[in-house]
Amino acid sequence: MKKMLIVFYSWSNGNTERIAKELQRATGADLVQIETITPYPADYQEAVDQGQHEVESGYQPPIRPIPVNVQEYEVIAVGTPTWWYTMAPAVLTFLKKQNWEGKILIPFMTNGGWPGHVIKDMEKACGGATVMLPMEVKFDSNGGDHLETPWTQISQWITAVSSLCDE
Repeated sequence: MKKMLIVFYSWSNGNTERIAKELQRATGADLVQIETITPYPADYQEAVDQGQHEVESGYQPPIRPIPVNVQEYEVIAVGTPTWWYTMAPAVLTFLKKQNWEGKILIPFMTNGGWPGHVIKDMEKACGGATVMLPMEVKFDSNGGDHLETPWTQISQWITAVSSLCDE
């Protein structure tokens, strides 16, 4: 059985957190949330504007240390919302701080209809990892928390991840 860690970043509606927790319930994996040292503005539009600037400039915001040693895990699922067609800057910070050699990366992302190139960008940031079972989960395009990806599709992905860890 492979030891698994789920790491996620979630901001406004908690959609990425919701998927991460469903995966954790099914796998029993350890679960860690990425948190920026300086929180994003509470005002949605201010946070969107800041996020766009950070993505466009490649900025990697400082994040709080996570309470586990990533190197102790064989399988690492990383979840992010889509920010300007890529991963949230805080996720990029996390990914760039890790040694991915020999690890299995399971990237998953949430979006409101514009998935962009999140998964490809995550793969690129995790050189040395074997990327398996990437997942895109769509929520409503109004910035809400209404799930549009069929639950059966998410459930099948969760089952596949569980099976991978059981090997």
